[in-house]
Amino acid sequence: MKQKINLLITFSTLVLIGLCFMQLYLVKTTYRYKVAQFRMEVKERLSKITNDYSDVDSVLFHKKDTLYQQLAKKYIANQTDGEQIKQQLLQNQFREQLTFRLQKVFEKEFPDHSIDFAIVLNKFVLFNNLKKADTLFAEKPIIENKMYGNLASLEDAFLIRNYVGTTSASSKNSNYKLLTEDALYVSVKDFEWIVLKRMALLLIFAFVSIITLITLFVIALKALIKQKKISDIKTDFINNITHELKTPLATLSVSTKILARQEIKENEHVYQQLIDTINRQNERLQLLIDQVLNNSLGHEEIELRKEKIDIHSFLNNIVNDFKTAHSKVTIQTQFETTETHLSLDVFHLTTAILNVLENAVKYGSDTIFVSTSLQNNLLTISIEDNGIGIDKSKQHLLFDKFYRVENGNIHNTKGLGLGLYYVDQIIKAHKGSVKLVSDLGKGTQLRLTLPSSI
Repeated sequence: MKQKINLLITFSTLVLIGLCFMQLYLVKTTYRYKVAQFRMEVKERLSKITNDYSDVDSVLFHKKDTLYQQLAKKYIANQTDGEQIKQQLLQNQFREQLTFRLQKVFEKEFPDHSIDFAIVLNKFVLFNNLKKADTLFAEKPIIENKMYGNLASLEDAFLIRNYVGTTSASSKNSNYKLLTEDALYVSVKDFEWIVLKRMALLLIFAFVSIITLITLFVIALKALIKQKKISDIKTDFINNITHELKTPLATLSVSTKILARQEIKENEHVYQQLIDTINRQNERLQLLIDQVLNNSLGHEEIELRKEKIDIHSFLNNIVNDFKTAHSKVTIQTQFETTETHLSLDVFHLTTAILNVLENAVKYGSDTIFVSTSLQNNLLTISIEDNGIGIDKSKQHLLFDKFYRVENGNIHNTKGLGLGLYYVDQIIKAHKGSVKLVSDLGKGTQLRLTLPSSI
């Protein structure tokens, strides 16, 4: 059973992790799609206004084309080389003016977005009718070849379009064609937040779904663990109660068989002894049943029959009775509440304190110190022993119903695991609290705190 539950928990955990990763993958895929969609929108709108730079400023771009032709003629006349032409193009005199004009156009078209851009020169090719095509330079788009714009890097930028320009002209004894190619790259500032805002509902739904799934998984896991714990406790309780019932039942069985014998019937003394034994074992059985029924009640179900008592006399009576039953145990007392009177259920509270004292002896104590203190209208009854103590990892379980401290898988002491549960419920029924302080091998201190106004 335990192995099946562990396998179920492992399988459920793996499924949950798989679902979380799937949800994450879907969100990432949607984000990429939304980014691509946003960039396509920007591209379509910018393509319309930058299809021909002359729409921005025809005079400036006419001067730019004239510069291209002048540089081509210089190259044909062997007055300059390709590298010089490249540098003159990149450091052209129209650089700042065209950047400013294009910025204004982009601001007008996208008033809600901050857009940086760069026009990068990719190719500069001459087709001379006397020679084959002469490529002065042809490079992949890099920010170092920026002719216009304020973009510092192409890392987060995306391509809007490539613009190819051709010019036919003549130079002395030859005709030539000039081909240039430039590319427009833009970067929208904080585009990630823009896309995430568009995905807000999806992200909220995904987040709520994941949290709900994890919450339901944790609840189901806790319920499963609790059910397993209850099952283990139930099995343990049945084993314990069976053990406790065996002795009186065996005694009753033997006694009734002996009673059936004729010689026993004729011996009045032995007959009476057997009757007394049967009565005692019957009472023991009844006490065991009552213990299970009464001690299983929660504090809300316990009906208290309160009476006003002197706490000093009340505790002294309990200690004296306990000393009589356990003559080998040393009990020391220190009461600071001799004049305190409280309304308490004597029977239940007596039983609760006796349970604590019995537990101390049961788990190895030969010296018990009982003390009281009164502070802020709270009466504290402290019971400290020098027993084996309790491991800290098990202390939070001590007040659970039917729980008993184990050594490995073997219980070292008899009992039904109801003693401290009963103590806790009785103190709670009196509107008080129980605190346990213990270290393994160093004894245990139990503090029962009750409001003095009850």
